[in-house]
Amino acid sequence: MEAACGALCRGSCAYGTAAFAAFVLSLSALSVAPTAAASEAPIVVQDATAAPERIEGVEFASDIESVAANATGGKPGPIVLVLPLASESFRRAAEAVRAGFLAAADAAKATPLVIEHGDGDVMTAFAKAKAAGASVIVGPLVRDDMKALGQSGVELPPTIALNQLDEGASLPRNVYILTLTIDGEARQLARVARDDGAATVAVIASDTPRQQRFASAFNAEWILAGGDAPVMFRFDPSPDVLRLLKRELGTARVDVTLLAVDAADAARAKPYVGSIPSYTSSEVNERQPPDVLRDLDNVRFVEIPWLANADTGASPDPKRAEYSNPALERLYALGMDAFRVAQAFADGKPSQLEFDGATGHLSLESTRQFAREGKLMQFRAGHVVPAGAR
Repeated sequence: MEAACGALCRGSCAYGTAAFAAFVLSLSALSVAPTAAASEAPIVVQDATAAPERIEGVEFASDIESVAANATGGKPGPIVLVLPLASESFRRAAEAVRAGFLAAADAAKATPLVIEHGDGDVMTAFAKAKAAGASVIVGPLVRDDMKALGQSGVELPPTIALNQLDEGASLPRNVYILTLTIDGEARQLARVARDDGAATVAVIASDTPRQQRFASAFNAEWILAGGDAPVMFRFDPSPDVLRLLKRELGTARVDVTLLAVDAADAARAKPYVGSIPSYTSSEVNERQPPDVLRDLDNVRFVEIPWLANADTGASPDPKRAEYSNPALERLYALGMDAFRVAQAFADGKPSQLEFDGATGHLSLESTRQFAREGKLMQFRAGHVVPAGAR
């Protein structure tokens, strides 16, 4: 999944919360939770170089011809999920997406096809998906793989990409975007702040590309909604600089602040922001220690319903996959919604598509991208609660 876009970027992955903030969504050294076997086992076409891995409820095909045979006889082609399950860097993220996807397929009594690939081999996987007669392809997951797909010029069936192209790049024909970008969270927060009556805002942003993008998306939506140009502050963790920030915020007379920083820096900055209402990204909801949560009191953020409902104890699901890392939970939820979208496309492109999913309220826009509205949450006394709850 940059349960979040930004980009899952190529490169070595160091497992740990601090390293995860550099990615759209994070990875961890966790095993994927097992999913219940589907009523008809999904078929997996493995990467030729990957060691065999058995998964409960999944049937393995020895070659693509045997998979394609299942789509003959006038039957619709399969829904095909293409993931980097053979990638050392992105396997954990891919496993979480696959688990959510297969859980949703099992609930729908559907039989998807899963094709795995390694680093730099996504186009081979897409060729296999096309050879299998795919009615819909879901993937790629990784931004570099998305770039490769965009540059390939291949004809595709309806394809639900789980990452996005660089800004300004043209979206290939028949490709739709379903992601967990923090850009969408930023735009939602800007609208929330304006709807709450805020007229002036201070944006405190770190220098990382991800947080700069988060701040830019907020600023653009804020101005579009009629707000004045935000007052910009560069985040610096130095105590002296933070004390100076506190003094300048006191004279700036702003109504709200946006903390475009990672989870640890949000906790560092908030005491210096004081009582000014503050917003930040869902990265802040990383199950931090109690003393850190106290520093984040009243900070608001957008969370996916899958995690928001779990945090509030609503509608417990005994079959729910459990991960110690919220980033993998978000990817699991993305997999669930990806199957629902793919199923809607399986019988032809829908003229419109809108539903309440595990990652939020999703609606297909004319740009072939899904807009996502999550749940507004806040920290209170060390707990995550719906914003405005008492």
